[in-house]
Amino acid sequence: MKVILQSWCLLMLLCATAVKAQTQYQININQPEHHLADVKMRFHLAAAGAVELKLPAWRTGKYQILDLANGVRLFQARDQKGQALKFYKKEKSIWVLEVPAAGEVVVSYQIYANQLGERSRHIDETHAYINPSAFLMFSDELRSQPSTVQLQVPANWRSTSGMARGDNPHQFKAANYDVLSDSPIESGIHQSFSFVVDNRNYEVVFWGEGNFDSKQIVTDLQKLVAQAPSIWQGYPYQNYLFIIHATGGARGATEHLNSTVIQRDRFSFASRKHYLEFLGTAAHELVHTWNIKAYRPAELVPYNYLAPNYTELLWISEGSTSYFQNQLLLRAGLMTTAEFYEDLAKRLDKFARLPGAQVQSVAQSSFDSWISLSGDHADNFSVNIYSEGYLVSWMLDQHLLKNSGLKANYRTLHNELYQRFGKTTAFTAADIQQIALDLTGKPVTEFWQQQVETPLELDATALLADAGLVYKAAEKQQAWLGVTGTFLNGVEKINKVERDGPAWQGGLTSDDEVIAVNKLQLKSALTERLKDFKPGQQLTLTLFRQGRLLEKTVTLGALAAEPAKIVPMKKPDRQQRQYHQAWLGVALAATK
Repeated sequence: MKVILQSWCLLMLLCATAVKAQTQYQININQPEHHLADVKMRFHLAAAGAVELKLPAWRTGKYQILDLANGVRLFQARDQKGQALKFYKKEKSIWVLEVPAAGEVVVSYQIYANQLGERSRHIDETHAYINPSAFLMFSDELRSQPSTVQLQVPANWRSTSGMARGDNPHQFKAANYDVLSDSPIESGIHQSFSFVVDNRNYEVVFWGEGNFDSKQIVTDLQKLVAQAPSIWQGYPYQNYLFIIHATGGARGATEHLNSTVIQRDRFSFASRKHYLEFLGTAAHELVHTWNIKAYRPAELVPYNYLAPNYTELLWISEGSTSYFQNQLLLRAGLMTTAEFYEDLAKRLDKFARLPGAQVQSVAQSSFDSWISLSGDHADNFSVNIYSEGYLVSWMLDQHLLKNSGLKANYRTLHNELYQRFGKTTAFTAADIQQIALDLTGKPVTEFWQQQVETPLELDATALLADAGLVYKAAEKQQAWLGVTGTFLNGVEKINKVERDGPAWQGGLTSDDEVIAVNKLQLKSALTERLKDFKPGQQLTLTLFRQGRLLEKTVTLGALAAEPAKIVPMKKPDRQQRQYHQAWLGVALAATK
């Protein structure tokens, strides 16, 4: 009897400890019209001492410091007796508590949530988008503990997340803070749809109104997710959530462990062009569930939530994802081969005119993503981990196909990454090179040095020819100035000036305000005015620069009047057809 009693006491002690070894969060949304939420955090300390509570300075999926702590106010902390605890701020994102005794600690603070476009936090009278990394604090000691999140929201709101549900419709559970921080919650008034594919549960939630067909989107997403096995054997999730925001002033998307949030202008769904962009984004974020979530560069493991995680492999995470997105759409029948070829042709046109391609490698661009600039400096002196990462992925795909006798391709390599690192998460550049060697028997060391670590050199004609395709540039040319700008009220404000282009050589720069061409007032956009001229002609541009009136003389260059095209060869041979099939998983389109 004594042994039984001791065992029962031990069990109760273990149960009590298990309950205490949990971080509990409560988010109370009672002032949605003012974008405010009250957050309460409960946790148990086994011993007295100082505790550092931290709010991430960035969120996963956006490699930029956002300083999320800027929305925190009214911070206070109490012990289990309700006594106020002393605290101080160690730095912008760290609060240090002085806890005199073991026991429960309750921390409360207010969050201002009006960053919809950052996809971090947004609250209004219709919904709350909660990226936990922008709402919920953690400490290093508690990071590995399981946690629950309880929402208090208006009565007519519904809450959903990729996380497991708790004891009620507005409660969610996570195994640890890393799962919690990467599992957004959408609560509010919205449309919701669900379906099952390959024994996986999917939910699609729409917030906002617009010109989208929700049923068609759900049907197409079912076709999309069914193509995942064409790359990977197995899934890193049982439940997956698509959050779609149809709104104004916000555009973009972010991948998460078990979900994605996609934001688009409410009226950007109806046309085929715009709808295909939406589907491409959905495919991109789905690919990320494996590539960056299930396996990611070793330098990103674990996440340092208060400082950058630098890596030279973000081009794998983003560029390879871009490379796969249209392949999934193609295989799903959501994109035609002609549309696939058109997109690839645009990418090649852009790269051919990208001055930054001569300056920066994809490895350097990956490392510098945390401090990357936008505008013309980005195009003139940098490459992009998405677009140029796509092209390096394509070249690596060709290496695998040609050196394996079409038995292995880039999809095979990524499946190997998932199989080898799906549990440990972290891989290195050496791991990728080893997999390529295992698949082909040929080292990729030289390729890596020439195309990854130094500015890449692309022979698109040869790459396309292997697949029975031809790149056809337009023969007709038009006058080219080498700028992009915005025309408003008789002024063309220059946004970008292409390095070594006509405008660059003529002395124009970004933010110049062009008001006249050849001393005649500008009455329409500069692109329209240029239609009156031919390549080689000289123009005098009158402009304001920081309020000073200037004149610049430029000699117009030449640019193709129409986009280039990629079309099938007239008589592709059997080997080219086989290559195309192995490359994209679909047959080479017939020649018209």
